[in-house]
Formats: sequence, structure tokens, C-alpha cells
Amino acid sequence: MEYAAFIKQVQQRVGFDAPEEAERAIQATLETLGERLSPRETRQLAAELPKELRASLLQRPAQQLFNLEEFFNRVSAREGVRWHQAATHARAVIAVVGEAVSSGEFADVKTELAPDYNALFEEAT
Repeated sequence: MEYAAFIKQVQQRVGFDAPEEAERAIQATLETLGERLSPRETRQLAAELPKELRASLLQRPAQQLFNLEEFFNRVSAREGVRWHQAATHARAVIAVVGEAVSSGEFADVKTELAPDYNALFEEAT
């Protein structure tokens, strides 16, 4: 998936007015995901994403252990939105990540996360 298509998908799923809003949500979510995954998995996931998104995944120390609530707290702080908005935005970003990468890679990401992260993969409708 190309970068512009990735941005547009997130923008449409969340209902953002501007692509810049989608970009902030994507960056906040990927930075936080990069903190949570192992360095190896972070690199593998980054390799399958558009090159413009790789730095967001790779810029933070990896393999920190924190639960889903803290994941959403970090996305909220980075994006500058309320917790529930951050949760909705992160779910949309993760859904688009799932469409942008191979099913095997997406399964590997899910496997690395604790069971409480299952809610991250449930996009709000």
C-alpha cells in the first residue's frame, strides 16, 4: 500500500477532515506500537509499511511492557486527543496496518502482544 492510500484509508475510517489529522494519529499509534514490540518484530513490520511510516515505528526504545490502557494513554498524549478518541484512532490505524502488510506479519504482531491487546484489533463501527 502506498503512503497516500494509507493516509486516505485512516482519514476515511475515522472521518478526519484533513489528512494531517490522520498523519498525527498514524504517527502516535506507530510510535507507541514500536515501543511495545520487540526490536526484531518492529523491523519486520516496518519493512512492510510505506517507507514514510517506518521512522515512526523505529524511533523509540522497543519491547517495553505495558498494557492496552497504557497504549491508549500514550497515543492520546502523543496525538493530543482524549483517551477514547485515541482508542478509536489507534484501532483504525491498526486496521489499515493489517491491510497494508502480509497476513503472516500481522499475525506475528498480534502474537507478540498480550491478550488484553485483542481489543486493539477490534475496529469500532
